[in-house]
Amino acid sequence: MKDNQQTSLITGVAGFIGFHMARSLLEKGDRVIGIDNLNTYYDVSLKKARLEQIISHHNFTFYHEDINNLGALKTIFSHHHIDRICNLAAQAGVRYSIQNPFIYQESNIKGFLNLLEMARQFPVNNFVFASSSSVYGNNKKLPFAAEDNVDTPISLYGATKRANELMAYAYSHLFKIPLTGLRYFTVYGPWGRPDMALFLFARSMLDGRPIDIYNFGKMKRDFTYIGDIVDGTISALRNPFRYEIFNLGNSKVVELMELINIIEEELGIEAKKNLLPLQPGDVPETYADIEKTKKMLGFNPKTSIRTGIRKFLTWYKDYYEIN
Repeated sequence: MKDNQQTSLITGVAGFIGFHMARSLLEKGDRVIGIDNLNTYYDVSLKKARLEQIISHHNFTFYHEDINNLGALKTIFSHHHIDRICNLAAQAGVRYSIQNPFIYQESNIKGFLNLLEMARQFPVNNFVFASSSSVYGNNKKLPFAAEDNVDTPISLYGATKRANELMAYAYSHLFKIPLTGLRYFTVYGPWGRPDMALFLFARSMLDGRPIDIYNFGKMKRDFTYIGDIVDGTISALRNPFRYEIFNLGNSKVVELMELINIIEEELGIEAKKNLLPLQPGDVPETYADIEKTKKMLGFNPKTSIRTGIRKFLTWYKDYYEIN
């Protein structure tokens, strides 16, 4: 579906997915308004380096603001005609939510509500937001389908993402705002987050340090390459629905030890392995049913795990200047 030039507001624009979304939309000729508070959850210099890639683009406007600041949001919405909202700002991390619960209330609940209010006061054509595979908790039915019951998340992070879906449903029902939630499954790739497994493993192995392997390696994840995630998210942005939830996953399960084996082969380094028990809030397996996403969004992930890891490692060595 081709549309005229649109203005998209991307929150969390200096984040991993936010940056890739902004860059892709700019390349397609769209205008992008980016918001990010550049918080210190992980290395701020990485966030700034992502921003450096797009900051000078003539169709890009950046605001160093927090979605918790309702006054700042009102100013931005008053100054720009915003066609679409893509909310990718959130406090991420399952384990971090156990030690720092109130940060999640601020960003993931209050910040999200602020954006819903903006969409009510300044009507938009579409509002797409990041949910997470974490909403499925310890669901025993695999693969996880968007229609499954998701009322038993096992982390506060997962609970806040489920809350977003319910808040969105209420606003869609009350104010006829088109809202789509995307349940992302373990996104990885160049410019990725330093708290994610692939990044942690690569860093430790290249530094000659042991890697921490939880649940004694008996973990399975539906690793999804960033390029495929961007394609699916842009499709959701360009195809508004009154209210829908979609899985964005690769729909192929990779065992953690297989992931490590591929990194070892690609780097030519054998990892020193530190086997540890399952961490609170972690689930042993994630696996996305994407039939609905294929049918309604034309989503077709095509990046194999080895290709994706190779692209990440190429970026990593280049970014950190490792020969």
